[in-house]
Amino acid sequence: HPLMTMSFDYNTIKSNIIPHKVEGTVYAYGTAGFRTKAHLLDSVMYKVGILAALRSKKLNGSTIGVMITASHNPEEDNGVKLVDPRGEMLEQSWETYATKFANANDGESLAEAIEQVVTAQEINLETPAAVVYAHDTRPSCPELVKCLESGLNVSGAKATGYGLKTTPMLHYIVRCINTAGTNDAYGEPTEEGYYKKLSEAYKTAVAGKPRLSTLHVDCGNGVGAPKLAEFVKYLPEDVLSLKIINGDIHTEGKLNKDCGADYVKTRQQAPLGTEIAPGDRFCSFDGDADRIVFYYVDNNNVFKLLDGDKIAGLAAMFIMELVQDAGIDTLKVGVVQTAYANGSSTNYLTNVLKVPVSCVPTGVKHLHHEAEKYDIGVYFEANGHGTVLFSPEALNTINTIEAKTPAQQQAINQLKAVTDVINQTVGDAISDMLLVETILTNRQWGPDEWDQAYTDLPNRLVKVVVADRTIFKTTNAERELVEPEGLQEKINAHVAKYSHGRSFVRASGTEDAVRVYAEAATRSETDELAYKVSLLVYNEAGGVGKPPMMP
Repeated sequence: HPLMTMSFDYNTIKSNIIPHKVEGTVYAYGTAGFRTKAHLLDSVMYKVGILAALRSKKLNGSTIGVMITASHNPEEDNGVKLVDPRGEMLEQSWETYATKFANANDGESLAEAIEQVVTAQEINLETPAAVVYAHDTRPSCPELVKCLESGLNVSGAKATGYGLKTTPMLHYIVRCINTAGTNDAYGEPTEEGYYKKLSEAYKTAVAGKPRLSTLHVDCGNGVGAPKLAEFVKYLPEDVLSLKIINGDIHTEGKLNKDCGADYVKTRQQAPLGTEIAPGDRFCSFDGDADRIVFYYVDNNNVFKLLDGDKIAGLAAMFIMELVQDAGIDTLKVGVVQTAYANGSSTNYLTNVLKVPVSCVPTGVKHLHHEAEKYDIGVYFEANGHGTVLFSPEALNTINTIEAKTPAQQQAINQLKAVTDVINQTVGDAISDMLLVETILTNRQWGPDEWDQAYTDLPNRLVKVVVADRTIFKTTNAERELVEPEGLQEKINAHVAKYSHGRSFVRASGTEDAVRVYAEAATRSETDELAYKVSLLVYNEAGGVGKPPMMP
């Protein structure tokens, strides 16, 4: 075979293949990479190792990252995703290769899949490959790491295991390795380098302001707990006071169980068994620490959620003021949302802050890509996953502008610190927590002052099981249905009857179901609208099982 080299030997690759545990399992590489029950992933990990090596060869030996995690999923699940050289997600065109590799169930079909990539991407197999990898706290990780290492070995990649890490830490490490020695060097490619960069930036960003009360951090019994405990050592108690709750990573079955960001956001309640008094400050990470939501109870003991929309509003407000005070308001600040963003948040951004807002389809890659179009792009999904991106031009302006007054100098210093507090590679719970704390400390705000910016419209998300989700086709960033034909007009007729009414329907990314989102001025109107649209979908588009009920 002309492509055979000592480092990349098809025969070794074929003979070491790990067969699927369950015949007929079909794998798909989606927004979150591969994600399923952990016992189904051995064979996939082996091939991901090979694919990561090929991706590195394609990019002239740049380091590629592999993260083993299933984020907010239950403990018995696991998953894997690839990280490109600048710490971003795997280039979309390679997702099809990943899917093809995963579904190749014997040596021959795998060799074919490999040859296809090598030919299509014109990969020189002589090019060295470098891959770094890490994992979360799931009990299935050690076994899956071994399978990944086997794939990396047969590919002749220079592989470095970083052990237990949060997902954003691995993204950070990948970017640091690949930018080392360049003008845009991102930092030290170690866990300690990450802690030092964030803690130094945070100290600068809150300098001279009194510390806020203790922030209770629910770590979802995941990897965020040991890492946050380590990070705290870099910040003196008089700068930031944190108390970790749900930090048990050793008891089986506890990960994300009745706690964590996803639980709090979807249930609209505090982690099970958590007592919150008015004035207390709380936030929750998800299992791999890339999502965060905040919450509190008001003086009437009513639970209040401060989700990704609220974080985006807070961040946009603060950054716009800093940009103005620093005298560089030529920089264009924008916010990117999905259709799931609360209507009140969109209204606040557009009409109060007067900041441009873009709406894109669901999925981090769409948000990230759109945010890159601004000088400073803020993006958060309502679920608490997001970050702020600064363009190279924006960073250059911030780092070179000369101040004419002390106030301008202070704004410039703070803006510089904020660019380092934020993990620009990917949503990062620790970094986003520090961003929020920076703003609240500078404002000396409690959660209630933050919450006063706008009041969320009541909303509801209803799942309707359907025979075939593929018949649902959307346009306008998933806010309107084009197919089934005529259904959107009927939805519009319902929506028109309600004050501040809004509703849209989109197919689930993971199961044969559609999700109906509805919001309106009051809770009862919202429930009624959600029910009517769900029933409409059920009756007109092949609903399965029990029809939707009025809540």
